[in-house]
Amino acid sequence: PACVGGFALNWFLLAPALQRRARSSDALTVTELLAGPADRPLSGTIRRCASLIVLFSFTVYVASQFLGAAKTFASTFGLSIGGSLLLGSTVVVLYTMLGGFWAVSLTDTLQGLLMAAVALLLPVAALVAVGGPLELWQAMGRVEEIRLGGKVIGAAPEIFLSPTRALGPAALGLVLGLLGIGLGYPGQPHVVNRFMALAGDHSELRRSRRIAMGWALVVYGGMLLTGWCGRVLLAPLADQELVFVALTRHLFPPVMAGVMLAAVLSAIMSTADSQLLVAGSSVTVDLGLGGGRRIVFHSRLVVVMLSALAVGLAYFGSQEIFAPVLFAWSALGAAFGPLLLITALRGPVAPARTLAAMVTGFALSVAAYSMPALKGGVAERVLPFGIALLIASGPLPWPWSRRGEAKTMAKPEGEEADLRERRDR
Repeated sequence: PACVGGFALNWFLLAPALQRRARSSDALTVTELLAGPADRPLSGTIRRCASLIVLFSFTVYVASQFLGAAKTFASTFGLSIGGSLLLGSTVVVLYTMLGGFWAVSLTDTLQGLLMAAVALLLPVAALVAVGGPLELWQAMGRVEEIRLGGKVIGAAPEIFLSPTRALGPAALGLVLGLLGIGLGYPGQPHVVNRFMALAGDHSELRRSRRIAMGWALVVYGGMLLTGWCGRVLLAPLADQELVFVALTRHLFPPVMAGVMLAAVLSAIMSTADSQLLVAGSSVTVDLGLGGGRRIVFHSRLVVVMLSALAVGLAYFGSQEIFAPVLFAWSALGAAFGPLLLITALRGPVAPARTLAAMVTGFALSVAAYSMPALKGGVAERVLPFGIALLIASGPLPWPWSRRGEAKTMAKPEGEEADLRERRDR
């Protein structure tokens, strides 16, 4: 529900407003949209802070994506984690650098179609193997134990069939923490950039919205059902993040299993390439590192450096995939989500409030993730977003009224051709 709700929030509220504002301001990136023109107060500081937040979060995020690809390669082909990391990262970096935004958009479309097909096929096959929906429900009640945060908290019949028993008041916090994942959607630069680049009129937006919402329902619903069936059909796994791989091998012959596993790599690559592209533009465009060919060179350099850092972090850091992804997701969501929502609903936010909301949301997410007692709960996924939203939504002090902002956001005619040229590249 949180993921589908996040999709709906983005497509029904954020996408139409950002499409209009990106066209009127000629902004190419989220940072440009929030910081405004270079002569706006605190614009440079906002750009630098936003770029650092994006680079830090994407390094963690991409490292987890690379690790997920490496585990899939290692489990399927018997490769080492180190060799698998190099193989997966090299493929992603090469087509991101060679093709740019168009290549990433095209490959994301093809990969998304493959993911949707597998999200239909695998859970249906798993449900048939279990014996149907009723048997799945009964079998889930017979699972021997339920774990929360790596600890056994009780027997399944007493917990699975009750939303609160054996969890007590913690159940509410658990539910809010899970729903908090949806709050991160408006603040993901690699997602929001697609809204800013939307072409066509409102009818095209409506068509894109229908496709996106249908895809989200199929993929997230299918993967949820896959996890439930895997819990029943498979013996307890040493690494529960490999349940998709294990269930695919259990149900399908090798050739078909290979096609199914390609969907895992598609999901990883479609996220990692978008993040690398946004990271490159965050440094080159947002920090103004030259124009023309220099922008392309610096962007590719950032992609290579970020990928190298991500590979090192994946190899030497924690072997978890999901927890670091959720941390980076929540940090980006708290830093940019409230600001983009207020910008979409009411107009540009005052520079001081923009900087304060961005830094506060990010810092609180990092602090909560660093404390074991707060990690992964409401304090990490909901509280930073809420506080940043309160900061960003305060009354705009003079002279940064909406009318004043609109004038400030306007570009001189001499800059428009340069901006169009940069967008075409």
